[in-house]
Amino acid sequence: MALPAADPPDNAKHHLHQGQIFSPVDASLCDICSKMNGFTHYKREWFSNIRGDVLSGIVVALALIPEAIGFSVIAGVDPKVGLFASFAIACVSAFVGGRPGMISAATAATAVLMVTLVRDHGLQYLFAATLLMGLLQILAGFAKLGRVMRFVSKSVMTGFVNALAILIFMAQLPELINVPVETYWMIAAGLAIIYLLPQVTTAIPSPLVAITVLTLIYLYSGMEIRTVGDLGELPSTLPVFALPDLPLTWETLQIIFPYSIALAAVGLLESLLTAKIVDDMTDTNSNKSQECIGQGVSNIASGLIGGMGGCAMIGQSVINVSSGGRGRLSTFVAGAFLLFLILVLDDIVRIIPMAALVAVMIMVSINTFSWRSITDLRRNPLPSSIVMLATVVTVVATHDLAKGVLVGVLLSGVFFAGKVSRLFHVRSEASADGTARTYHVDGEIFFASTESFIKAFDFGEPLKRVTIDVSEAHLWDISAVGAIDDVVLKFRRHGVEVDLRGLNEASASMVDRFGLHDKEHAPKAVAGH
Repeated sequence: MALPAADPPDNAKHHLHQGQIFSPVDASLCDICSKMNGFTHYKREWFSNIRGDVLSGIVVALALIPEAIGFSVIAGVDPKVGLFASFAIACVSAFVGGRPGMISAATAATAVLMVTLVRDHGLQYLFAATLLMGLLQILAGFAKLGRVMRFVSKSVMTGFVNALAILIFMAQLPELINVPVETYWMIAAGLAIIYLLPQVTTAIPSPLVAITVLTLIYLYSGMEIRTVGDLGELPSTLPVFALPDLPLTWETLQIIFPYSIALAAVGLLESLLTAKIVDDMTDTNSNKSQECIGQGVSNIASGLIGGMGGCAMIGQSVINVSSGGRGRLSTFVAGAFLLFLILVLDDIVRIIPMAALVAVMIMVSINTFSWRSITDLRRNPLPSSIVMLATVVTVVATHDLAKGVLVGVLLSGVFFAGKVSRLFHVRSEASADGTARTYHVDGEIFFASTESFIKAFDFGEPLKRVTIDVSEAHLWDISAVGAIDDVVLKFRRHGVEVDLRGLNEASASMVDRFGLHDKEHAPKAVAGH
């Protein structure tokens, strides 16, 4: 027999949610469950793909060594600065980043910005600038600046990817020019292993097999080709925690702040673009604001152990994903194994032929480039193709990803504004007696459409009254308000009474604040807003 439920006591507090009543205990349980679900998700990001993440992390660590050394040379610092930075940034971002499976380390994009700072002021100022860079990135994360990725169009993304693929290949040219003929055979063998082995088995990442096989061939053949050991001296001791040896003065801040701003902006831009690419490759989503915070914390950690600033690396991220890496563990293994390689297995690392790493990077370049974008040039709208090509040309010409993306975003904005302005039109109808005319305005009125808006009115027609109906239009900026003022005041100068009607709430608010025609003692003519 069913018993009626007892009524709750009068003094009990309840939470009403979707027609159900929850006690404070229920609410607390919901909070606990939510936190448990979050912890379970975070745990899954670490341990759902252990074998694949470990193997892919090893591949990435091997590929990081020559790049970290090369970026140190670009910045004008000792190789250990780039190597320690790559270790710290990769390991820390694995814990606090917002995009599992993405690789962050020392990069060329940030290295080129450090050259003058190191040359003019010294290494300690670089460490201080890296710390401030990290702080600015953390502030950007809390300010939710990761949402600016919404303004990067697909054409800009495609141009960014293609330009990066070209730059990755161009970076290998020093290892392809004026080298022994054996180098070319080794690179060809490496590419054959990388592309053919997956047809047989995917148990082990093919780039790792290629590096291992080519190293054994070099070791036992006695051929004279360049190896990792030829790039520079590897560090032999663990990094040491230390604050920059600088005075905490206003002068110091004036020196490092411009560099920190540039480093933070470029680092976040490249990291957010790379996160978007990894999202697409893995069909998953990432937390862009958390990634900003993660990049900041990682760079602070790098600066505290004598490392340079860095950001996400699309090339290494593609290697990681292509080799089976998906979780945070792959990023951590890449950083930790990098440190293990340079401190413990340094004798083995020194004999890895550069041809093996060049083969891996050529594979990355080929896989990164969007080959479909070439055929899409004929199918896509002309403005989209121009944006993509402009992004590629700018990046390749300047070797600066940030400048290329900025050009692409600006062009996208210009083309979009032009397209929206063409959707605007005005139609009119005269009264039966010919003394009045009603203008119906449809579309968006903003800076790009104000000229067409004004030209749509006939100020010379002999009329007594004009009605401007904007019920199907929207005023977006003060240029639109200025255009309304121009039209109304021009009609008034001709002795025509004007009735402006149909303003929506937002447009009416702008007219009230910035308009002149409806104010007392309105001028007969109005200057442009």
